[in-house]
Amino acid sequence: MTLTRQRVLCQCCDCAVPIAASGRTAAALRQRRQLRQQLLLALVTLFLFGLNTAASAEGEEEDGPYRGKYLGKLNSYHHQVSGDVYAVNEYTFLIVGFNYDGNGADTFFWAGASNRPGPQGFIVPDEYGKTNILDRYHNKDFTLTLPDRKKMTEIKWLAVYDLNNQNNFGDVYIPEEFEPPRPQSGGTFSKRNHNVSSSSIEILDSKTIRIKDFTYDGRGKRTFFWTGVGAQPSSRGSKMPDERGYLDPIRTYTKETIELELPGDKTIFDIDWISVYDVADNENYGHVLIPDGLNVPPSLVKITPYEFSLPNCRQLHKDLQVSWEVFGPQITFQLSGQVAQTDYMSFGISGSDVSSQMIGADVVVAYIDDIRGYTVDYNITSLAPCVQVLGQNKGVCRDDVVGGLDSFQLNTYARKDGINTISFRRTLKSSDDGDKEIYLDRSNYVIWAFGQLDSNNEPAFHTHYPKSDIVIDFNTTEPVNDCFSFTKRMETPVQLWERARITDATVRTFNAYLGPSGGLRGYQGLTGHVSSGLAWYINGYMIPELYLKRGLTYTFKVRGGNNPHSPEHYHPLVITDDPQGGYDRLSDAKQSEIRVLAGVEFTRRGRPKPTAAGPLCLSRYPEHYDRRLDDNFPTFKKFNRSLLNICSDEPPALLEITPNITWPDTVYYNSFTHGNMGWKIHIVDSYTNLRNGGRSLSITWLPTLTALLMLVAWPAY
Repeated sequence: MTLTRQRVLCQCCDCAVPIAASGRTAAALRQRRQLRQQLLLALVTLFLFGLNTAASAEGEEEDGPYRGKYLGKLNSYHHQVSGDVYAVNEYTFLIVGFNYDGNGADTFFWAGASNRPGPQGFIVPDEYGKTNILDRYHNKDFTLTLPDRKKMTEIKWLAVYDLNNQNNFGDVYIPEEFEPPRPQSGGTFSKRNHNVSSSSIEILDSKTIRIKDFTYDGRGKRTFFWTGVGAQPSSRGSKMPDERGYLDPIRTYTKETIELELPGDKTIFDIDWISVYDVADNENYGHVLIPDGLNVPPSLVKITPYEFSLPNCRQLHKDLQVSWEVFGPQITFQLSGQVAQTDYMSFGISGSDVSSQMIGADVVVAYIDDIRGYTVDYNITSLAPCVQVLGQNKGVCRDDVVGGLDSFQLNTYARKDGINTISFRRTLKSSDDGDKEIYLDRSNYVIWAFGQLDSNNEPAFHTHYPKSDIVIDFNTTEPVNDCFSFTKRMETPVQLWERARITDATVRTFNAYLGPSGGLRGYQGLTGHVSSGLAWYINGYMIPELYLKRGLTYTFKVRGGNNPHSPEHYHPLVITDDPQGGYDRLSDAKQSEIRVLAGVEFTRRGRPKPTAAGPLCLSRYPEHYDRRLDDNFPTFKKFNRSLLNICSDEPPALLEITPNITWPDTVYYNSFTHGNMGWKIHIVDSYTNLRNGGRSLSITWLPTLTALLMLVAWPAY
């Protein structure tokens, strides 16, 4: 029988296979069917393996913090190289749990665009930005940044490579068409009420959202940045700190660009929306939805979990929280703050029963020095350092200085990971008349602040403080806790305002008056000293450095306040060799170490008496201005233009000086009553060296417009 042949298409491939059209056809078909089943089984197995691998990688990210886009584990070939590799952004790798025994001869992190690691590549600097030979690593986490702005999409692999032996110790490959994490654009705030609007938001990383052209009229009752989950904003959300870390009701914004950071360990993957929400009326004034599946960089913010042993906790600021417990007639507090080593934290009962008010408040000032912790009882009668007014101490004074008792008992203190934690107790109702009672049958208005200590370990002007009412019910039936982990991002240096120097030899008269000290850009940044809140303005400039020639006579027209009854605005001008000032506040022993050059005479009993106390002229903030926004001004000139000048018609006090050969080369003008308000006077023998000394920031066209305007307003004397 003649066998005919025909072509039958293979069911599992594209090739055509000739088979016999006889009885062998059925057997061949069964064989092909089995082969197909085996192939399908293999494909399913590979698919499931891929899913498991992806799931394990995703699970790894879900179990811990978001680290970026997972690239894989380092393939280990030699010298115990291992670790997990993530793409942080298009320039940066994150390596987690990296190990290497350090025994390579000439080993570096190495990257390139060839098909596999080899001599064609370039060194990737280590975690310190150095290109040194790699040392031993043990389970270390760090980031690597590609040099010369090279992008991850321009390379195919990252390796641990020995250049001497041209040996690859371990590597990870960049997938084709890989998209590294990068900032993503989002929607705009919906316009519902109170003029809330914005341009498109930008999600910078897993915790940071930039809102451009943000507008809100500030007229809500208790309105916050609010975030949560669900299709629409609701009262079940939670507060989000504003751009400065405050949890107060938000202020007015007019087409401003701000950056918000999600609190604690929360990320954009945990929320569905951000809202401008009024909790008093449960009303959403406008919101923006957060898209799903965002491929954004992980946040490099350091997250430190909060630790407290008391059942109740209230977050006062992104960097400050208070916890408490009532036991019988006593209450135990714990203050935890992410503050500098030289900072204090304060918390207490308001001076008013109907609002949070500093004046009249009873507070604790808590801090830690190099040896121990302190909780000191303070009474606030004025927003000024503690000074003597007609024999009585006024201002921010310790209770034991004003005739009271220190009612706080220190329990524990610790500083760890940049966080001060101090616990203490006091009785609910103290025997000291200066102490405020802590009520359990109703809510209490409280105040808080933190800032730097001065050289006497006294609280200087607070840098952080609330502008709204804060109410706490200390007697809760169920524990309350809205606290979250502390977060800290890498700080960028503050751009200081311009340093003013008056070197004009023709200027012999200086108009001295008072003005606000500005924020970190102002007095504090320019001098490195803590601020009292006010500073001397000379000829229209904040604390300029003055250059005076020996043998010439100069006149200061002083308008710093002449009312000794005022603890805030009584500032006779003095010139000494002490950079701190506040001569009247010093002990007799300390005063004896300071040379007074002008502005003070001594009584028969040896007591200092100021001679240059003139009427008050004050550059002050406009009404309802928030001085916490001082750093928003890029220059002192713009800051100064925002101030209002309020001056008395009385003639100024005149302080005449003639520096001579006995004067030091550097002296200081300051306030007789308060420290840290003035700055340097350079005493020179000749102005020639100043003129030939190259470029400087000297001011040679004085007086300025501000000073001219003030001179027009003042009578001529």
